[in-house]
Amino acid sequence: MELPTLESRGLTSDYRRPNIRRRAISASAAHFPRAARLLNKCVLWVRGPSPPINLPNPSPWLDSTPAIKGHTLHLSLESKVLALTRPIHRRSVWLLPILGAAYIISLAFLVRADWYLVPADSFTGCTDSFWSPQNGCGMNGESCQPFQSDTPYQFRCPAACDSVQLLNIRAVGDHEVVYQPLIVGGGDELKTYRGDSWVCAAAMQTGVISNAKGGCASAQLIGTFTSFIGTEANGISSVSFNSTFPLSYRVSPSASLSSCTDLRSPALAFNILITIILFVVLRPKPIALFWSMICIGYWHITFFSDPAGTPPPISNAFGTFFPALFIAYALWLHGFRHVLPAFEAMPIERAIWYLVPFWCGTLTNVVTARLPLDRLVVSDLNQQPGALATVIVIVLVVAAIAFHQVVWVIRKTGWLPRYIMYYGIGGAVLLVLSQLPGLTLRIHHYFYPIMLIPGTAFPARLSAVYQALLLGILLDGAARWGFASILQTAAELARDAPLGSSLPVFLTNSSSPLISLNSSIIWESISVANTTSEGWNGFSLLVDDVERYSGTATNFSLAVLELVATVPHFFRLAYQRNGASGDYTRAATYFPNGTFSDPIPGPS
Repeated sequence: MELPTLESRGLTSDYRRPNIRRRAISASAAHFPRAARLLNKCVLWVRGPSPPINLPNPSPWLDSTPAIKGHTLHLSLESKVLALTRPIHRRSVWLLPILGAAYIISLAFLVRADWYLVPADSFTGCTDSFWSPQNGCGMNGESCQPFQSDTPYQFRCPAACDSVQLLNIRAVGDHEVVYQPLIVGGGDELKTYRGDSWVCAAAMQTGVISNAKGGCASAQLIGTFTSFIGTEANGISSVSFNSTFPLSYRVSPSASLSSCTDLRSPALAFNILITIILFVVLRPKPIALFWSMICIGYWHITFFSDPAGTPPPISNAFGTFFPALFIAYALWLHGFRHVLPAFEAMPIERAIWYLVPFWCGTLTNVVTARLPLDRLVVSDLNQQPGALATVIVIVLVVAAIAFHQVVWVIRKTGWLPRYIMYYGIGGAVLLVLSQLPGLTLRIHHYFYPIMLIPGTAFPARLSAVYQALLLGILLDGAARWGFASILQTAAELARDAPLGSSLPVFLTNSSSPLISLNSSIIWESISVANTTSEGWNGFSLLVDDVERYSGTATNFSLAVLELVATVPHFFRLAYQRNGASGDYTRAATYFPNGTFSDPIPGPS
């Protein structure tokens, strides 16, 4: 039996679901006319002009005839460059492989000169020191011996260590150091530093090593020293510690190491020159230029501007490089292939709009080194002075850029509805991820370019600038840190910050002080403090930032330490669970005049 048709039922073909929907909309409009008109205007605005505008390729600014105050200028720089380089451009098919091979060989020599002419064990990172924080060196610092050596330690430092800072509070006696290099001492006549001072920053403060070029130095371990004096020299500040520490050192020029200069600046000049030759002289196909930017930028970061280690871990770099290539190809398909070819007739402009922001993005660690911003995490923004203001400025700038891109570019082409849909789906996914229990959403800086580059897929000068900058940021994030997870636990975000654990209580205090440095310091037991349920079964006591006791007792005799009576001494205490320490208290202080200062509330 045949199904009845619309016509057989006396209906026309206009009776369709869209008509029903339109009738429903018309009925709603009758009840809510203002809302309907506003909604209709919004929909029409989002759809953009009808028909959509196809954006033309940018016109060359350097091949034009602008009129200035009645005078006409005839500019033909782009045409002249194209004519001069045309013979080379025509041979780019076989010149490009030759240049590529020559570049790889030259890069290999640069990398060898920068990393492999000095013994690998002499490389020292910007945060390396002879002493670990808290009780990391074990009882009486035994894990960090020797404290004194007749043979100086020879080491090589990278450049730009002055911009590397402590990002979590570090206790030095009764002081707390943060957002500066960890350097204790250096202000005495012989420039003596405490053992936990960062060696490279100390060497740069003394002037033995250049911050711009890095270099080699030697450190002489001299054992116990009393009264480290803070100072400021060569733009680097250090703090004081007016007590005794078992390990100290002095820095002097190295007499045995050579080939110590950090070659990041010559390598940068070399790589910039190569990219200019590619963009202006050789001018291969746009996709070849794109892959050249990817490869040159990635390996420059890996070997020179922001290496992940000293020397760079090449195996890890290759592990990240190939996933980065797949991501880059997706960005080519959804961004660069719509913009980069539009500048083929403008080699000079193309080099300016792409290479300047690209190298700025590649050098993100240098460009943003002085910004008071580490991570976009709520705890960091609340803790670091100036971080919130910096984020507000960045958000305003990004919002202005996005507004311009949406209103004057994307909407005109008729693509805005699709972008709203795609970004809406992406935002909804991130919102769901941010609500997962036990995890914190942290958008790493490699992730922003992946999200934003598709929004630049329109032939315009500003699109080129945005693309290049974002590509450089992506490469810097991937080469330096890898593709880290955007979901992290609280422990991963904390790094070496306090854990938030319970803090023990000193019974020796300002009301019941030490009688002398030969008496015992006493603290409250776990049962009395009612912290047994947390699993604590011991204590760790730091005296002058060195672990002097670990165990279950609730007192410790200071007589065994033979402390110097003419300087203050600092005591910090932590609970332990099977030998693992929780947070330490802030320092309680015993002064030479016999007075005792209670610790300030909170962890150190």
